[in-house]
Amino acid sequence: MLSFLARIVQQMGRRNYLIEGLSGTGKTSVCEELQRRGYHAIHGDRELAYQGDPETGEPIEGGGHEHHIWNVATVRALVANQGEEITFFCGGSRNFSTFIELFDGVFVLDVDLDTLNRRLDERPDDEWGGGKPTDRELIVRWHQTKADVPENGVVIDATAPLEQVVDEILRRCQATA
Repeated sequence: MLSFLARIVQQMGRRNYLIEGLSGTGKTSVCEELQRRGYHAIHGDRELAYQGDPETGEPIEGGGHEHHIWNVATVRALVANQGEEITFFCGGSRNFSTFIELFDGVFVLDVDLDTLNRRLDERPDDEWGGGKPTDRELIVRWHQTKADVPENGVVIDATAPLEQVVDEILRRCQATA
């Protein structure tokens, strides 16, 4: 009886999806396009992120790309809020393993190395245009090894036009565009 009730409660809840990927794969653009289409989408890098220890969550001074983490308590609270039918959490986090089980699905935006480098080069200076050399090296290494992105996420080819990328995510979520 309890498992039947648990299934009903799960079906009544809202759906939450994580859209992850390395810097330069298009997470912010996807988030803005989802918002433009009327979906509830959270800019994780702007609204949830801080510099901290990925293992403990303790804030740290300075830090680099490897210390870009999300506030787990805030992620849990947003997932628990049933006010929206579907919510997309868009952004990269070095501590995603501490909250990934909360999501109904995970999408990993992926691009080839040439596209990644071009996109990083095109960033304005206030978004670390071109990347700090040490961060750039780290991002390229993560791209080559596929490290630091969720292993079981659905890979989305983010070299396609933005509208097609978002259409594919929505199709896989069975959401109407």
